[in-house]
Order: sequence, then structure tokens, then C-alpha cells
Amino acid sequence: MTAPSDPEGQTPRRRPPQQRKQVLLRLDPLVHEALARWANDELRSANAQIEFLLRRALAEAGRLPGGAGPPPRRGRPPVQQQPTQPPPEDHPPEPR
Repeated sequence: MTAPSDPEGQTPRRRPPQQRKQVLLRLDPLVHEALARWANDELRSANAQIEFLLRRALAEAGRLPGGAGPPPRRGRPPVQQQPTQPPPEDHPPEPR
């Protein structure tokens, strides 16, 4: 099947990226506490931990969509490394 062409002969534009979906999730309180502790151990929010686990499960099952992309980075941006200075060149001693 071929893609429909634009009347002006241009290729159709890609859809703008969709916003992240919001999902109401009901959990057993003990499961939520365990999840929150695990997330805290890995310095994530409970929501980020749930997304991490779902993505890992989908990838292991071969069901993670190719266009899913990496999860968004949260928190502070990484520290910019200062460019390393090359070591000073050793000058041979001047002859006397």
C-alpha cells in the first residue's frame, strides 16, 4: 500500500510528538510501599520506577515499540565537564 500523496506533491508532515499519557493505577498499599522504597534506592520517583520497569518488561518480551525512544531525563542536567588541559610540555634543560 502506498502512502497518500499531498495534492501539492509534497510529502506529508509527521505528527507532532504527543504529550505523555496520564494513567490512573490502583496498587495494593504494600506493593506501592515496596515500589516506593525500590525507587528511592535507585534515586527515582515511584512514577519513573514504574515506567522503567514497564519499559524493561516490554523490551524483554520484544514488545517495546521502536519509536518509543528513551525515557525523558529527569532532575538536574548533567554537570558539564571542563575540557582537560594537555600536560605542559617538558622542555629539555638548556646546555651550559
